Amino acid sequence: MQTDNRLLDDMAKAASGALGSLAGLRHEIEMRVQQQLERLLGRMNLVSREEFETMKSVAQAAREQQIKLERRLQEIESRLGIAAAPAAPAEPAPGVTASQDDLAKPD
Repeated sequence: MQTDNRLLDDMAKAASGALGSLAGLRHEIEMRVQQQLERLLGRMNLVSREEFETMKSVAQAAREQQIKLERRLQEIESRLGIAAAPAAPAEPAPGVTASQDDLAKPD
């Protein structure tokens, strides 16, 4: 009976030692994977969340300012009785050929 308990104790110690080694191995693998991911993400030129949120707020503030200025311009134009200038037709980009409709129109 005594030998059975000793054998079981030895087996339990070996099993707990193996589990401890596996936990250490798991930690080592996690650290290596994390390092590789950080290295990969570092090469991708990604911005941090903080930088993104900062630029987002700057863009929102600029858009709000643009809207205010557009309203102010419309108000000034209406006071002066100036009609808003129609948008000029878009010119084709350099290197872009004219379409069939453009070629059919007389100048």
